[in-house]
Amino acid sequence: MKKRKKIRNLLVCGVVVVMMSSFAPVKDTFTPAEQQQISIETPGLFIRSNAFSVDFGSLKNSEYSFPLPVGKAELADGNANLKITTKKGDVVKAMFDGVVRLSRKDGKLGNVIVIRHSNGLETVYGDNGENLVKVGQSVKAGQSVALVGGREGRAYCTFAIMVNGGRINPETLIELASHRLRKQEVVFRRSGNRIAVAVSRKEKIEEKGYTASNPNATNRLDLRKLKEQEWAYPLPGCKVISDYGRRGRCMHTGVDLKTKPNDKIYAAFDGEVTMSRPYYGYGNYIIIKHPNGLETHYSHQSRNYVKKGQKVKAGEVVGLTGRTGRATTPHLHFETVFKGKRFNPAQLFNHATKQLRSHTLVIKGGIVKAEK
Repeated sequence: MKKRKKIRNLLVCGVVVVMMSSFAPVKDTFTPAEQQQISIETPGLFIRSNAFSVDFGSLKNSEYSFPLPVGKAELADGNANLKITTKKGDVVKAMFDGVVRLSRKDGKLGNVIVIRHSNGLETVYGDNGENLVKVGQSVKAGQSVALVGGREGRAYCTFAIMVNGGRINPETLIELASHRLRKQEVVFRRSGNRIAVAVSRKEKIEEKGYTASNPNATNRLDLRKLKEQEWAYPLPGCKVISDYGRRGRCMHTGVDLKTKPNDKIYAAFDGEVTMSRPYYGYGNYIIIKHPNGLETHYSHQSRNYVKKGQKVKAGEVVGLTGRTGRATTPHLHFETVFKGKRFNPAQLFNHATKQLRSHTLVIKGGIVKAEK
């Protein structure tokens, strides 16, 4: 049964592929309207789905910076902006990696900069004494983009966060007193001309079935002990169209596998379905929790054949390949998790031979490695 069902090889989210909470690298050229208008829709942001999510908890310290680390922040203008007070001449920092979309003088915000980020957000820095960056320039989180200006004898930066041209309450993402980024997953959903913002941290941890593991513990899974009937490659005959790993500035948290539309997808191991339903940019989404400490995730299906709570066997058909959610071609986005930690599916399966690897998976210090 296993030979007939050979195998294949996302925080995240290829080329003819899918975008989840991971977006393609931002372009460095913008239309005249994008270079002139502060509030303008982001092209393609909701082209495949009316919602997307960003996991801010997965960002490294180097991937975030408060715009004015020594400034005092307070909400202003109906919670649409932050006024960050400091002293004149202080340096304004980019919040995330991105590309400068707008850098000019505006009637309301004076010298203003807008940076478009690959996570789907844009940040606005206004009332600057001097802009230090130009349109099309790539910037890193923490990079100096302006000098503080202000008005009426008060030195401050007017800062805002936008999604598709609409401003959101900055306090949703930032702890104003500490300047820290809140470690949470946030869902941005388009509702008419407005953007609804919801924190889905509870859903991510509990409904998606992640099992927290002791970061100091060492866990091992010897794949060589699994019998032939105890595993199956999820999409026989596929080719890899996008690997696990960095995709520009973002992290692709699985592997994208492609054969043909509505092809059969197989459960990788025996287990229990802990989630089966549409899930934002993932489209039709399935999570299977396995007794060996693994979880496997399957997304963008045209159809799910299993329900939450259902027991499945390795090699059982769980769905059909599709392009639901943020996908540009019918395929399977496949993710693997061991003891609560995502890892490269290529450490589990050889995508060329469609065979299970012959080594031991070891998780220690929050990192999954292969051990001979």
